[in-house]
Amino acid sequence: MTLRIAEGGLDDPRVQALLGIHLAMARAATAEGFAFALDPSGLRLPEIRFFGAWDGEKLLGVGALKRTAPEQGEVKSMHTAEAARRRGVGGAMLRHIVAEARATGLTRLNLETGTGAYFRPAVALYLAHGFVPCGPFGDYVASSENRFLTLALRQSRSRSGGLT
Repeated sequence: MTLRIAEGGLDDPRVQALLGIHLAMARAATAEGFAFALDPSGLRLPEIRFFGAWDGEKLLGVGALKRTAPEQGEVKSMHTAEAARRRGVGGAMLRHIVAEARATGLTRLNLETGTGAYFRPAVALYLAHGFVPCGPFGDYVASSENRFLTLALRQSRSRSGGLT
């Protein structure tokens, strides 16, 4: 597999199909009114950068970075195609989003996800990449249907002089 992450592509029928699957699955796994996944029109906002993970012409996953404040962002619409799961696509997309957030000067990256069994692999991925639980942010309200995670992006010097 040769993974390439590219920005854009919301008009591509393959992207629209995968986003449709993402929306349907997220909504099916969450109580009504608590699924905050964005459809293609919601991903076209100027504060959102959308990315696709490709192997040649095959779309393996999607993800987006939304700037929510001058120094904060949010991970949105992360989804890996069923056939590409457990092959590192989600981790590669998440690392790409984190790198893009850092490159644009963000110091904190947040995300909201569900609490049901369907969301457990995603939560494990986020925790493995350094995200930690936090309270609600932005317009979100805490409920039994969602959980919130955050990642500090600002680098600091440790006592030994290395970056942490």
